[in-house]
Amino acid sequence: MTKKPELLRLKIQFFAGENNNLAVRSYQKQFKELLQAVYQKQAYFGEFFGGGIEALDGVTHNKTAFSIKTSDIPLVIGTEYNKDPNVAFGTGTSNSTRFGPRTEIIYTDTDVPYDWEWAFHEGIDLHTVNNDFAATVADRSELQAQAKVQMFDNKGGLFISNVADRTLNLASLSNDAVLKLFNDLSNAYVNMEAIGTKMAWVKPDLYNTIVDHPITTTGKHSGANIDTNGIITFKGFQIKEVPETKFQTGELAYTSIVGVGKQFTGINTARTIPSEDFDGVAFQGAGKAGEYILPANKKAVIKVTLTPGG
Repeated sequence: MTKKPELLRLKIQFFAGENNNLAVRSYQKQFKELLQAVYQKQAYFGEFFGGGIEALDGVTHNKTAFSIKTSDIPLVIGTEYNKDPNVAFGTGTSNSTRFGPRTEIIYTDTDVPYDWEWAFHEGIDLHTVNNDFAATVADRSELQAQAKVQMFDNKGGLFISNVADRTLNLASLSNDAVLKLFNDLSNAYVNMEAIGTKMAWVKPDLYNTIVDHPITTTGKHSGANIDTNGIITFKGFQIKEVPETKFQTGELAYTSIVGVGKQFTGINTARTIPSEDFDGVAFQGAGKAGEYILPANKKAVIKVTLTPGG
């Protein structure tokens, strides 16, 4: 997670131009692109939010909401096909349908309130930086983008925890208890007729229990690899190991259909500006951010807690 990907380094070099404290230079558009690139590579909960972050640059300070297209968030709860003999047939011929009410697809721009803000403020003194000015701006831009993506990820985990429709409690990390947990989770998603890929974000302890579980054997064509301590799927869920710090106290895992939410940010500013306090520039950035999920999709979000002995 701390290694700087070469792709990102190449991506940011082009905008770290020389202004050498002669004038203000804006990096809003470029910082937006960098945030999106880092998010795709480093956000643990990225799949929950569709694999990327929606970002706008040049957002005015008094803007209170971010406009997103809510219709491109998949509705994951299925509906039942009507088999009534008098629907579309019999007395319902030509005046009814077995598919249920028809819903018109309209991509609606929905204003969603910002929930939190972010900022950074650094200084580059030409006498003490001991590095090329453009390279310094590029390096600090990448590091700030990584730091903000970690912040987005922490906020995303808290959001998932808060919107979870139900909680399942696990008494222990025994093989039997973990197997029953995923059987219960599988039943829950089948019974809610959820549509889409099921995913589980789990703490390392639970992850290791799953990898080492007796049912994950090559004889059963399991996706577990003991040599690499890796597993692809378990009981129909894609499994992703997530650091403990990404969860709230007492929580062990989140499960959901992928892509049910949106995470977004509006960038107020990302700039270098000449400083009157030293011979160089202040490197500054600020923005607002938040998360959104369709109310109906909350049913597809379940969290797991560990309550030993009860």
